[in-house]
Amino acid sequence: MDSLFGPPIDLSTLPNFAQVDARPRRTAFCGRVSTKDNQNPSSSIPRQVALAGQRLEEGEEFAGYFWDVESGMLPPESRGLGPQEMYDALHVPTPRDGGLTDLLDRAELMGITHVLAERSDRVARAMLTSLTVEHQLQKVGVEVVYANEPVGGTESGRLRTRRYGQVEAEVYRTVLLEMSTGGQHQHAIGGWNHGYPPYPYIAVVDENAPTATKGRFGDPRPKKKLARHPDERRFDATKQLHRLRREEHLKAADIISILSAEPDRYPIEGRWTHNLVEGLLANPKLTGYQVYNRKASRTGRTGYSRWNPISQWVWSPRPVHEAVISLEQWKQAQEVTASLRAGANGGPLLRIRAAAQRRGLTVTPIRSSGSHTLYRIGNHQWALPTPIPDIVAQQIIADLESGA
Repeated sequence: MDSLFGPPIDLSTLPNFAQVDARPRRTAFCGRVSTKDNQNPSSSIPRQVALAGQRLEEGEEFAGYFWDVESGMLPPESRGLGPQEMYDALHVPTPRDGGLTDLLDRAELMGITHVLAERSDRVARAMLTSLTVEHQLQKVGVEVVYANEPVGGTESGRLRTRRYGQVEAEVYRTVLLEMSTGGQHQHAIGGWNHGYPPYPYIAVVDENAPTATKGRFGDPRPKKKLARHPDERRFDATKQLHRLRREEHLKAADIISILSAEPDRYPIEGRWTHNLVEGLLANPKLTGYQVYNRKASRTGRTGYSRWNPISQWVWSPRPVHEAVISLEQWKQAQEVTASLRAGANGGPLLRIRAAAQRRGLTVTPIRSSGSHTLYRIGNHQWALPTPIPDIVAQQIIADLESGA
């Protein structure tokens, strides 16, 4: 910026009168549309180009176009990961040289001097992210310009306008998250399912659910509740799976061996896996309650989610679908899981099973009541109390070892 208080005579002929940037001006466009469903990229991106292009100098054209069809809530390293085939299918008339991450990686190599965007939230809705992008580009001599900022005036005024715009974008982002989260909570409280139904269930449309009117993006998705899977064996398999953990303190590998040994009794598409078994053991939806917010998917690490504390889970106030196990049984299974992960010794039934395996025998439950379970071991049957006292377990192990 030239000084407002120039010399009393013309000094423009002196060699050091002006500092000239040896680089020719090269300007890149930066844009973003939230999602391909909620906004129309084929109209939004060209509109952003037209508005940002008003800040080009006379006769200048964009040297590159970098834009994404993604949420502005994502950090820079998670942006621009969509396949090129997706972008080709959108039929956006504006060319695309990459996304935000490509712009950051290639700006210096391309000799970019300016980046133009419609406004700051087209870079990111989170203020920290937009500041990070500006700082990273500034380090390689690139100036970021937003078309909605005033031309001329003081630097402090321009900066104030920019920061107000970034704060407004982040506040708007937070409001959206609050509204979305509140809606998801009410969705769970109403008993409607999120995501894929667990193994023993199917998701069916709730005909009694309130229906939203058709909006600008088409018909809303119907609300669904969990219902018992048509294959009754799935309920039985899940009950057995939980019982093996709760009463026999078996690890996932042992449970998988038992379930896989009887595919007609415990059917599964593909095969039983560690993640499937542990996922079912930990899933509170099997108790008949609808539960939401068990995992945090927005962790800042692509493809990574973490378990939220149980205190942050959202439960329906009452059971809303048929239960596979009781809530107390689910709690007991979690306690056993915690003890296994802590390295605690197995229970009495686990020791009985180990003794039977040494004889080439299997321990098979036949039927169970509230206080006893009838097991078949080889040619013998035992009605054992729940839980099994150590003295009873020792007697059965002794009988097995003696060949009785």
